[in-house]
Formats: sequence, C-alpha cells, structure tokens
Amino acid sequence: MTITYFGYGSLVNAATLHRDGIDIVPGELTGWVREWRIWGTDRLGRGVCVLSVAPEPSMSIDGVMVREPKERLAGLEVREHKYHRICCIGEQFRCTDRGRPGPADMFLFRSRPEYFGWGDDAHPILLSYLDCVCAGFFQNWGEAGVRRFFQTTRGWHVPVLDDRDAPIYPRAVELTGRVRDIVDELLIEYDVRILSSAERA
Repeated sequence: MTITYFGYGSLVNAATLHRDGIDIVPGELTGWVREWRIWGTDRLGRGVCVLSVAPEPSMSIDGVMVREPKERLAGLEVREHKYHRICCIGEQFRCTDRGRPGPADMFLFRSRPEYFGWGDDAHPILLSYLDCVCAGFFQNWGEAGVRRFFQTTRGWHVPVLDDRDAPIYPRAVELTGRVRDIVDELLIEYDVRILSSAERA
C-alpha cells in the first residue's frame, strides 16, 4: 500500500525525503498558488514562516508527485503538523514527461487555520529553508525552475532571516555556488527585506 502526495516546497527537495521505496515525478498542478502564509514557532520557540498553498484558478505551480509506503504517513504528518491534507487533487496534476494525471487519492498539505497568516518580522522566512526549497527546484528544472518558483509564490513582502552561516532549519542543505547566486539575485530582484541574526536577536 502506498500514499501519493504533491510537494511544492521543501518536499520538492529529494534530500529531505526517505531514500528507500520512494518514487518522485516532477510535474505541474493547476488551480493553486504558493504563499508564504504559515506562521508559528519552531521547536525552540522561535517565530518562523513557511510555505502553504491557496486555490487560484488562473495559476499553476511546479512541484513533484511523491509516492511512498503508506506506513510512513504518520511520520509525514508529524513533519507537516501545521498542515492538513487536501485530498483528490490527482486530476489537477500533470507529469512533466507524458502529461499523465496523478491518482485519484493524491493529496497535498495546506495550512491549518490556526497557523494561516502572512509572516512578519517576528515570524520571518528562514533563508536556510528557502535555500533548501530552491535547491529542490534547481534539481528538477534548473535555473528556470527557481525563477518560476519566485514568480508563482505570493508573499515576498515577508522578510527573510539570513541564517546561512548557522542554519535554523533542521533539513538545511548546502547550496552549490550557482544556486546560491540565483537565490541571492532573485531576493534582490523581488526587493525582499533581509534580516540579520543580530536584528532578530
């Protein structure tokens, strides 16, 4: 027995997933838009902001269809505890290679109401989280994929905390030079305000 879900943020990065018994298929989901719209605290009580999605008929977003053993669902829901499952999105998904839809029971994770809200200075986007997400998009679609990620994500008014030198995000990855340059260029292009660790303290 397996589960199938759509990853649109950190789940796009294969390095954050189990290595065994998993199938990852790049594709596109129509009718949804990404947003920096989950705020809350991490396990140490620090305020953070992460990605969610919202229905938007005119939009489509890149992401991956992930299939893995059903017994991992409980652990996945612990990881995604600020989200609830939205089921039956398979017909909205198309695989990049052959345009096939996902299975009928395919689901995605969307913010729970109690965490639904734009980030702010007290709940910034972690640069280590953003780097991890963008590394996943680069793995699947190259530079164009990272640029589409920025284009199809709302909420760049939310500040980003520069924690690259001391990552707070527990699944942080080290970027290659080119991916790091692309992320830094896009943060400037989208006029994203950067907070230093000193400002956060």
